[in-house]
Amino acid sequence: MRYMDPVFKALADPTRRELLDELFRHDGQTLGALTSRFAMTRVAVAKHLRLLEEAGLVGSQRRGREKLHYLNPVPIRLVYERWVNKYTGAWAAGLSDLKRDLEDNVEKVFEIYIQTSPERLWEAITDPEVRARYQFGARIESDWAPGSDYTVEHAGAPGGLIEGENLQVDPPRRLVQSFRAVWDDDVAAEGTSRVTWEIEPVGDSCRLTVTHDQLRDGADEHLYGGWPMILSGLKTWLETGTELTTPGSLIYDARRASRRTVRG
Repeated sequence: MRYMDPVFKALADPTRRELLDELFRHDGQTLGALTSRFAMTRVAVAKHLRLLEEAGLVGSQRRGREKLHYLNPVPIRLVYERWVNKYTGAWAAGLSDLKRDLEDNVEKVFEIYIQTSPERLWEAITDPEVRARYQFGARIESDWAPGSDYTVEHAGAPGGLIEGENLQVDPPRRLVQSFRAVWDDDVAAEGTSRVTWEIEPVGDSCRLTVTHDQLRDGADEHLYGGWPMILSGLKTWLETGTELTTPGSLIYDARRASRRTVRG
């Protein structure tokens, strides 16, 4: 669990916790905007942000000349799975509420580092059998040609879960897809958003950034709330070959068992 050491180190400093709080209040801020909220120099704030980025707690994206910083909840999910879920399951509901609050923004950016190759990571994203290992048992089907359609389905669900179009297909670097959730009427009413997968090799690992954008202000949180669990499961599968138990996987397992009972 050495990948958690930088997370705990980053969170040990009160200034870095305040920076996370500031991004919690308003995500997607520049270095200048963050500096204006602290009684310290721009260089000092930049050093703190660098440590948070190295720990994976903050992600960044370029928008023209600006570099925007985003709170990344994925490491928090990994710490939760390792320390909280194992010992104190009663805290789960409270942390789930916190996760939803942290993600309350129109553009969602999730970042994680995985010890694997770009080719293997691309395969895990596009192969239906592997995808089911970490996306709660759901399978993705597509021929992966640019402009082609894709669907996500689960044996325990009465109908499809997600449908969309492959807008850009550039293996093993970038995949851009339209995203329309159809698992119930409420999320279907949200319409179409967009998901971008970006793979960047870093030594013997990969930096995976998933951006879910084009969401309306106040969009149903179920559209994007599962990404930390999915990416945590993806990391666990590629690095250990085991499936990660998450609230999402338990829900779908229960639904599948229920459908088997009804059919039996």
